Amino acid sequence: MSILDEISDKLISGKANDVKELVTKAISEKMPAADILNNGLLKGMSIIGVRFKKNEVYVPEVLIAARAMKAGMEVLKPELASAGVEPLGTVVVGTVKGDLHDIGKNLVCMMLEGAGFKIVDAGINVEPEKMVQLARENEAKIIGASALLTTTMTNMKGVVDALKASDLAGKVNVMIGGAPVTQAYADEIGADGYAPDAASAADLAKELMAKL
Repeated sequence: MSILDEISDKLISGKANDVKELVTKAISEKMPAADILNNGLLKGMSIIGVRFKKNEVYVPEVLIAARAMKAGMEVLKPELASAGVEPLGTVVVGTVKGDLHDIGKNLVCMMLEGAGFKIVDAGINVEPEKMVQLARENEAKIIGASALLTTTMTNMKGVVDALKASDLAGKVNVMIGGAPVTQAYADEIGADGYAPDAASAADLAKELMAKL
């Protein structure tokens, strides 16, 4: 088994210390940082994402794998920076105004990071204008809005409307998700995309980036 396959394998198993050691070893063997990222860490997270979608693994396994990914990235980040490897893009993710739930949002952040995006976590109970402001400050191309309640999901429309009224209209996409949210609702409020789960959110973000 190659060292990159080992990194991917240990990440899937959630072995954070092993991932860290293997990434360090790969760097010492002068392996390109982009290869370690794409064919080791991101490959492992991608497999976890597919399994998550198929209900073969659940939230705890995803969280453990994401922690292992983070451990590997801590070692790899300086190498990526010096090699000039850029993230796929920046995504602002937040739970909408009035909603204090963050487990779904945190999962989405992890899956997006695991897909190669830079994440700006806006937190919970976020005003629509704040999301737009963060997108502007961080040159984000996507805003991800999450809601767990039918009473708060109406505030997703506020995010779409705030973006349309801003100077970022047409330059930033909004994707939405959460337990009560549907594709029909996304269409109704004019969101650019809807993801039924965290793994799908990562795929959707890639699709939206390609359209910009």
